[in-house]
Amino acid sequence: MTVSNDAGIVPAATKATTDETFHPDGGSVPRSRTGRLTLLALALGTFCIGTTEFASMGIIQLFAGSLGVDLATATHAITAYAIGVVMGAPILTIAAARLNRRTLLLLLIGVFVAGNILSALADSLAFFVAARFISGLPQGAYFGAGAVVASYVVGPGRSGQAFAIVMTGLTIATIIGSPLATFLGQSVGWRETYLCIATLGLVSFISLWLFVPRTSALDGASIAHELSGLRKGRVWLMMVVAALGISSIFAVYTFIAPFVTDLVLLRPEMIPPALAVFGVGMTVGNLYGGRLADRYPRLGITAGYGCTLLVLVLLALWGANPWVFFPAMFGVGATMMVAIPTIQVRLTALAPESTTLMGAMNLASLNVANALGAWAGGLTIGAGLGLLWTVWAGFLLTSAGLVLFIVAMSADHRRSGG
Repeated sequence: MTVSNDAGIVPAATKATTDETFHPDGGSVPRSRTGRLTLLALALGTFCIGTTEFASMGIIQLFAGSLGVDLATATHAITAYAIGVVMGAPILTIAAARLNRRTLLLLLIGVFVAGNILSALADSLAFFVAARFISGLPQGAYFGAGAVVASYVVGPGRSGQAFAIVMTGLTIATIIGSPLATFLGQSVGWRETYLCIATLGLVSFISLWLFVPRTSALDGASIAHELSGLRKGRVWLMMVVAALGISSIFAVYTFIAPFVTDLVLLRPEMIPPALAVFGVGMTVGNLYGGRLADRYPRLGITAGYGCTLLVLVLLALWGANPWVFFPAMFGVGATMMVAIPTIQVRLTALAPESTTLMGAMNLASLNVANALGAWAGGLTIGAGLGLLWTVWAGFLLTSAGLVLFIVAMSADHRRSGG
């Protein structure tokens, strides 16, 4: 038996557990050690995923040189990863709809480990692109299943914070994982970077095995039940809003290494600090965005996208100055991440019967943004317009996302008779 909340479908059997496990003041931190370890295990998995995704941007010059391709061509590997996420999110989530979420998480991390081992073994661009595609396949489904488990742990009414907890591992990866992976790639080699990520994935597998609860409350649903959410036009519209709006992150972040060395004219050793600054911004924005999503579910997107546009203008006009570049990196990460938990809450509110799939499709939308941003940035560079034009490309995409969201909300307001 289930009851519905703003996050989707929550097992009724969890109500007593929620009352006993969480702070009476409404905080979202579990009292029990087991609950905290469950959230930590989930975040470790997203940390691994975030590290492999964002590390590729930091070492793009390394694997491009090793595989004998130029920078614009090397972005195909980043695009392939994003396409893997976009395809894997619905396909794996639907195919495994009946599986218990704990079992699904373990299977997905296993695919992740295999993909990163193959990435390290690649001896050609085609092999490497295929390996990155495989590495991306489990990401969306992992976030979808992880959001369901996190919602079970934190209790009803906090779906935004639950998703933010799952996302925290990814944002911390941009502070610690990606800079360390970039440093490792520069010091030892890019292949060793992916092998280390695969090893960390094995640690994540063990953590999930030990700490995600074995409970029927996390059992899957029928395939038809999950698919029903995709029949709603407003769900697809929200995913387009996400893909367009978030793409500016990747139009900038994909080229952060050449930004540091070729635009700001700093040494390559300053690439990891730039990645870390960006990651701190993402973490701050994510944590704030989770709370904002639960309280003001529309404001997160309009405020996040609007502030991102302002920061992008500053970066495009004065980004060659290090005193502007580093604060702008923080600002782009922070302002954009404010919107992402709100997008998740909006999707699950539109399709509460398809909670796992909505979490997966949210991440799929973000990786459409990844592919779109990397493609748009690569297009401007390939046209000889220069690095700063990647920022303007991102500005146009986010502007389109913001306008579309405002139009959609206005239509909803008129439909409701407001």
